[in-house]
Formats: sequence, C-alpha cells, structure tokens
Amino acid sequence: MRRLSILAVLTVFAGCSSTDKDYGRALPPGMLALEKLTDPAQYPDFAPGYVDRESLIEAIDASLAYYAKPSSQKYFPYLDISHERAVASLHEFREILTTCVSGAELNARIVERFEVYRSIGWDGSGDMLFTGYCEPVYEASFERTDRFRFPLYGRPEELVKDEEGMPIGWRRGEEIGTSPRRKEIDSGCLAGRGLELVWLADPFDCYVVQVQGSAKFRMTDGTEMQVGYAGKTEYPYTSIGKLLVRDGKIERKDLCLRRIREHFRQHPEDLATYIQENDCYVFFQQNSGGPYGSLNVKVTPYRSLATDKSVFPRGAIAYAVTSLPAMTHGRRTGDRPFTQFIMDQDTGGGIRSAGRGDIFLGTGPDAEAMAGTVSDEGRLYYIFVKPPFGEVAAK
Repeated sequence: MRRLSILAVLTVFAGCSSTDKDYGRALPPGMLALEKLTDPAQYPDFAPGYVDRESLIEAIDASLAYYAKPSSQKYFPYLDISHERAVASLHEFREILTTCVSGAELNARIVERFEVYRSIGWDGSGDMLFTGYCEPVYEASFERTDRFRFPLYGRPEELVKDEEGMPIGWRRGEEIGTSPRRKEIDSGCLAGRGLELVWLADPFDCYVVQVQGSAKFRMTDGTEMQVGYAGKTEYPYTSIGKLLVRDGKIERKDLCLRRIREHFRQHPEDLATYIQENDCYVFFQQNSGGPYGSLNVKVTPYRSLATDKSVFPRGAIAYAVTSLPAMTHGRRTGDRPFTQFIMDQDTGGGIRSAGRGDIFLGTGPDAEAMAGTVSDEGRLYYIFVKPPFGEVAAK
C-alpha cells in the first residue's frame, strides 16, 4: 500500500479537526518525535491491549521480517535505541503476548521489562490527531470504454527519486526539472504511452485511490487486480476537504469522505477545479498479497500505523490511546475506545510532524466509510525492552 519511504498517507481531510490545534506542525530540524518517560505514573494502562493477540502477533512478525533486512539498520540508532534493541523488543513482547493470561499480567510485565516512550505530539503536550486509511475496492477495466474513462497510471520513467524514495523531479533530457502538474496529467500529457494500468468509471474514485495509496479492483473480465504505490510527484499534498470548507461548500463539522462525495455528485462542475488544486500525483504498480506499507511488509487492519518516518522509529511497537467511529449504515453515529498495540509500519507522505498518526482500517467499503470519518485526538506510546536484553529478547 505505502511503498518505499515516502508513501503518502494523503488523508482526504488531513488536519481538519474540531479544534484549532496545528497537528501538522513540523519539528525543528534534527528533533525526533519520542521522549522517554522516567516516571511510571505517566505510563498508560496497557491492560486493554490484551485483545486479539493473533492479529497483533501477525503484525509483529511483519516488523521482524523488516528488521531482518540489512537495509533496516541504517535507521538506527534512534535516540538510545539500537537496531539490536529494536529487534529484541519485538521478540520479548511476542513472548509476553503468548504467555500472559490476562491484561493485568501483560501490563505488569511491560512495566517490569520495558522502557516507555511517548510521542511529544504537536506542541510537546503529547496530544496527537489520529486519522484512518484503507484499501478501497472499485470496479475497473483493462481497456478504456464509454463507462470506464479515467486512468490510473503506472510510474513514468522520467520520475526521479532519491535513495530514500523521495521525489526529486522530472527528467527532461540531461536535466531534472519539475514534474507535470495534476492539470497537465489530467489533460492527457501521459496519454498514449501505455502507462494506463486500469480505467475507472468515476474520476473521484481515481483520486481516492491516490489518497489511500492502494486499491483492489473487480475487473470487467471477472478477475481481480491489486495495485500499490509506485511513486509520486514532488509537489506537497493539498487537502481538497480543507479547500471545500474554506470556500463554504461544506461545513467543517460535516467534513468526511461521504460528504465530499455527495458534494461532487451534486456539483460535478466543482470536481476538476478542486482536485486539480492538489498537484501531488501518485503512480501505481500491480501488486499481489498486499496491501503493503512503506517497510514493504503487509499491513494489518487495526494493527498498522503510518507516521512521519523522519521523526518516528520504523517497525516499532506503539500503543495508541484514542477512539474510532461507531458506524451505522456507513455513517458515524458515535465513538468507541481504541486503546491497543499497533505497529509503526507505514509512512505518511502527507504527514510531517510528531502530531499525526494514520491507522490502517482494512479493505473494502466498510473500511473506506470509516476511514473517511476518523479524525480523533489521542496519545501514542512506544515500548522498548530494557537493557541488558534477556535470553528471549536476544533471539
């Protein structure tokens, strides 16, 4: 889903919370997102994390697969956390999960064996904004037809990225210049080159796939196809939700993906105008077995988190204390606590701060409906095994 180190978590209404807190505020250069808590009284209660351990172990194993790659070592040390300690933390935590018999025991063993770190949040207080992302499922065609007229493109060879996968620009002969803007691409500057992977019936569906970074398609020939992120242009992401609120098209309190869809169905003349305000254009490749996060491991519903990987530690064990929507017929009707362990396995290209986190919510219409409504405050903690590492942790 979010491949390479820059996959964009381009949340449709990123940053539009019910408050005026600047969750997207960037940290000063060189500053990292976590601080170590030295007073156990500041620790959260980890007991509620004793749920659905099978999916959590699946996510832990995905992070261990990432840490087994030599390339993962280049991102450590992170603060006082070495690569060896990060690996040991996953082994220790996995062993605890398989041997504990209650949430209370889980909490006690974490306090005994682990050090706890906290995200400093947007302003040092620890407050964060959590949003959600998903893998949508749409109908599509391999060929352009009267119904399926809007393409998803594969990555053009002109798109230039650095070693970390960050977009640099567009190769033009011997020079690297700026990439085409969205309006140019939508006007057909890439047409006729065979870059079209699939064709969709709705241009806003194309946009949502770019926002989410992956999708599954039910093809007209009866097959299924999965696509994932392959690259993006270098332009910053612009939230069309924020623009619609700015222009009085949608009230801020009503902002969600469903409401944005409704607006464009009622006012199709607005669609191109607002979409083309966002020059950040995402390209795709065919995938199987995913969706994948930026660590190139499969992300797990409700167990994988996307953050700014320039300030958060890759693959680590996090603990989110926030809420998610209670949904009825695709609409948010209330809140429910979301207090559980989640692995930091994806990158938010639209997130450049310690104050944002994006939770992977799964595949299909229900996940899409929920992802389009999540905008909830909370806090985020990380745990790392205390040195020296024990026998289990050293595996």
